[in-house]
Amino acid sequence: MLFILVKAMKVLLAGYNIDSQVISELKEHSPSRSDVTPETLSASYARISRDARPASELRAAARAEVDRARRSNRNIIFKMGHHSVAEHAVFNFDIIGLSRLAAEELERFRLSSYTEKSQRYITLGDDYVIPEEVRKAGKTEMFCRMIRDQNVLYHRLYGRLQPYFYKKHTELAQNPQKRRLLDGWAKEDARYVVSLATEGQLGMTINARNLELLVRRFASRKLAELKELKTKLFVLAKEVAPSIILFTGPNDFDAKTYEELEVASRAVLKTEEEIHEEESHKDVSLVSYTNEADEKLIASLLHTSSSHSFEACLSRAKKLNPRQKREFMKKTFQHLEFYDTTLREFEYVNLTFDLLISASCFAQLKRHRMTTQTVQKYNPELGVTIPPSVEAIGATPEFLEIIGRTDQTYLLMKDAMEVGAEYVLTNAHRRRVLLQTNAREMYHISRLREDATAQWDIRAVVGKMIQMAKKVMPLTFLLIGGKDSYPSVYEKIFARPPKF
Repeated sequence: MLFILVKAMKVLLAGYNIDSQVISELKEHSPSRSDVTPETLSASYARISRDARPASELRAAARAEVDRARRSNRNIIFKMGHHSVAEHAVFNFDIIGLSRLAAEELERFRLSSYTEKSQRYITLGDDYVIPEEVRKAGKTEMFCRMIRDQNVLYHRLYGRLQPYFYKKHTELAQNPQKRRLLDGWAKEDARYVVSLATEGQLGMTINARNLELLVRRFASRKLAELKELKTKLFVLAKEVAPSIILFTGPNDFDAKTYEELEVASRAVLKTEEEIHEEESHKDVSLVSYTNEADEKLIASLLHTSSSHSFEACLSRAKKLNPRQKREFMKKTFQHLEFYDTTLREFEYVNLTFDLLISASCFAQLKRHRMTTQTVQKYNPELGVTIPPSVEAIGATPEFLEIIGRTDQTYLLMKDAMEVGAEYVLTNAHRRRVLLQTNAREMYHISRLREDATAQWDIRAVVGKMIQMAKKVMPLTFLLIGGKDSYPSVYEKIFARPPKF
């Protein structure tokens, strides 16, 4: 008789992040111990590949010998090059008093999590960062005077925009809860005139591997605020986990590559007049996309659902008539609710957009970290975005007057400083962004940013992106749209409302 031993699956909660104040209080009332560190998790999980003991026993061994665990981390990360073990150590940081400009740089690290103080929901005071570069250039008085004037106009615009929105939306204004929404609209439009030096705060969750990358990248940057930030982050992390953040010094790749590319670009683009003739001034341009995207998406779905090669699936997809293609694609959407993500096969279809957008719009767009985004520096020559509500209350002249003086201040500072002049620019100022996304992420962006509750600036930009995307891949984007429009779009396709 054959006996088969069936082992039950076992799942243990190995740890979780808790407030550092709680950790301090627990340590204060407990005997001194050295194992209050995420390094033991990294060390124990690193051993899983070569040690047959259960993971819980490996963790116990690492906690019992912290020094050995730290030596193991250094060997595995430094000598063997297995940086992934550092991803098991996770940190939470409160970052307070960071400028809007520096926050943009910080949030470019896309494998981390951020929640930022919103200029849409919180009334701004007059807090702003005075950059070290400004002080060293002797431009502090000029800088502060300009920032104060911007902030004065912010408060004045907010005071005028609030009653404007109350009057425009009288029914909403009668509901106390909806008045908060209208008040937020006034704040978000008034903020277009405040600077990138405006202080904010955010919570950041990041693993040790990405923290090491952040520290190293910022060590190579010229902006003093970024160097100060990397030092503070590194000191705090090293205090509790010295063995897993190792490569932190500046390097030529991060420090010089883009600078040298700028020099090389000037030689390539030396025929300025020809370049200006070819220049696009559209705020949204679809510059490239996957050819035959609908057929390739269908082919990838056939590939997953069969045992045939992709080449054979693509050949078959191309032979389907339009009705057959549409009916097949409907199968991928029929059980989809507005909160669901599309199937992973949608990631094989890509689009690239060249965007000319305000800093305010970019502040929201940058949060879509599953896209690829590269940005140009802010440039006053690209103009500004004026909120329609500012025009509606007749405040455009004073808005443009402050923008004009801001531009002059920027140019004077730029002549005196290598970096940092852009701190004085506003949320209205524009920059160019090259964004590549796959169709799956495009659905997510649309659900969030085309929704009626989305901020008007990014809603308009994303709306144009979706229009262009639907023209070149109509079946791929059959069910795209904001959360509010999802039921009607679904019913139009399936002749019945969605279940949810």
